[in-house]
Amino acid sequence: MPQDMKTQVVWEVPEFRKPERSKNWYIIAGVLAFLMIFFSFFSLSLSPLKLAFLASNNNFLFALIIILAATIMIIIESREPKMIRVKLDINGVKLGQNFYEYDDIKNFCVLYRPKDSVKNLYFEFKNNMRPRLSIPLRSLDALSVRNFLKRYLEEDLERTHPPVSEQLTKILKL
Repeated sequence: MPQDMKTQVVWEVPEFRKPERSKNWYIIAGVLAFLMIFFSFFSLSLSPLKLAFLASNNNFLFALIIILAATIMIIIESREPKMIRVKLDINGVKLGQNFYEYDDIKNFCVLYRPKDSVKNLYFEFKNNMRPRLSIPLRSLDALSVRNFLKRYLEEDLERTHPPVSEQLTKILKL
């Protein structure tokens, strides 16, 4: 282990993952968004086949959520991710401006699966309301990070695959 890894580990990661999306992805996403918005204003009755506008079972809140989600995706898509500094030291984990004490973290897992191009560090928090923290290790040595964190945290040895939510996000290119 290099000398500086005895007291701290520092690297940079992009603030979010920007997937490569084809023109077809945007067409499919647009059609799905349009259909969801359409059917939140229109109801389809099958008995006599008819379309009712603004029926009592329409869901306007759902339409608003779809429109907001699409707007947020367009805004995020238009900018490049900033690089954020990650620092592990004796006090805790610093990710950009956020600091997490080791006392607040339940366990960690370093997942390295070269075949699946996965090399991530996961932190589970003691507070179940806090989401899992996933940090890409990029070119950092996974074993050195693991050995450093074992001094301060319990390791989750049961995790052998990335979380399903992360796998779906990657497959759907979200």
